[in-house]
Amino acid sequence: MNTIQASIKAEQIMATANKYIAGGVVSLNRKVNPAIVFKSGKGSKIYDIDGKEYIDYHAAFAPHFLGHNNDEVNQAAIDSINNQQSLIGSGTNEQEALLAQMVCEAVPSVEKIQISNTGSEATAHAIRLSRAYTNREHIILTLGGYNGWHNDVSRAVMPSLQQVGHRVEVGEYPFVASSAGIPKSVMEKVHIVNFNDLDSVQFLMEKYPIACVLTEPVLQNVGIVLPKAGYLQGLVDLCERYGSVCIFDEVKTGFRSALGGYQSLVNIKPHLSVFGKAIANGYPLGVVGGRTDIMDLFDSPDFHRKVLIAGTYNAHPINTAAAIATLTILNNPAVYSEIEAKYEVLYTGLQEIFEENGIPALLAHNYSAFCVYFSEILPNDLHDILNNTNFELDLKYRRELIKKGIYHIPLACKQGSVSYAHSMKDIEKTLEITREVVKRL
Repeated sequence: MNTIQASIKAEQIMATANKYIAGGVVSLNRKVNPAIVFKSGKGSKIYDIDGKEYIDYHAAFAPHFLGHNNDEVNQAAIDSINNQQSLIGSGTNEQEALLAQMVCEAVPSVEKIQISNTGSEATAHAIRLSRAYTNREHIILTLGGYNGWHNDVSRAVMPSLQQVGHRVEVGEYPFVASSAGIPKSVMEKVHIVNFNDLDSVQFLMEKYPIACVLTEPVLQNVGIVLPKAGYLQGLVDLCERYGSVCIFDEVKTGFRSALGGYQSLVNIKPHLSVFGKAIANGYPLGVVGGRTDIMDLFDSPDFHRKVLIAGTYNAHPINTAAAIATLTILNNPAVYSEIEAKYEVLYTGLQEIFEENGIPALLAHNYSAFCVYFSEILPNDLHDILNNTNFELDLKYRRELIKKGIYHIPLACKQGSVSYAHSMKDIEKTLEITREVVKRL
């Protein structure tokens, strides 16, 4: 297929999608410019309909920690089919029991789990568990965080300063809905604070009956915003003092930061945690887990405290097999060491490139996850990003890289991801092309 034919085919596919899919894409955060019709992915590479190759740092919003279509993970899924492991929908089975054991043994704070299909479902279950456990309804979320699409958490990830207002010394920010159709009664029980702001969390706990505080331990949907020393433990301590549940949303950080999650690296035990994405290397599976006394509410003998969890496709055998295979690979510390060796070269090189060209840009990173901020400061919260980032330059940078075969999703301040499949040759090529692009910014 020549370039003209491929271009026509891509236009036809997009025209069909626009005609029959509401919004033209099946997840609206995929609607970006440039709009590229991708066809396949293998290892560190993705390929568009024209056959053009890109070194991929988007990783479908980060699940492909081992790279696209990892052979061992795919083989586990194929074996599941060949062994006729079907969705039975009655009782338990060996696979889901093994996966539960593996997660509990990997994450120190997790004593029991339940399995869902997505991270969004997992956060919904975690909030419901917290409300049942505390008999309270109000919750605290983080400004700049993303915890899924359901009503309780569906606030704008990157609202404008006009929408949220300037930084407050102590207090909360408005719930800027990311969707129409959210009842005002829901918003009234959701309170938004800045990341790294313990004083505002305590202020709200004294003012409202708070069921839970739900936060990413590292904000990774507005780039990479790291917690200050003492912040995460402070959240756990405040929750225990005021009788609330502390939930870590490790959908992005879980298994990518470390096998035991980011929480294991800082030696902190939240009461509940949620996982997704990298747990099954791109196959759809989510997990909610934590303390036994909270998790057992899923099967409480007290009808008035029992929390419903149900889902026809929960722990589908193909996805469960993929998750087991993924965690088996990640149980080898050499995997993390190899990834570290690659991202250290990438991060050092990127920072040198910006310094060489006198462009105000800083690289923030959390192990294999990274983000270049076109700013003179590394952010501690969303206000730092909104007040200091050159968003236009960020988008230009991403689009110029895409033209030359380095794929970062063309949305400002979105995380990049280094995978096990990236080679040192990929890293060197990335730095070479980035150096060319930055010279012309």
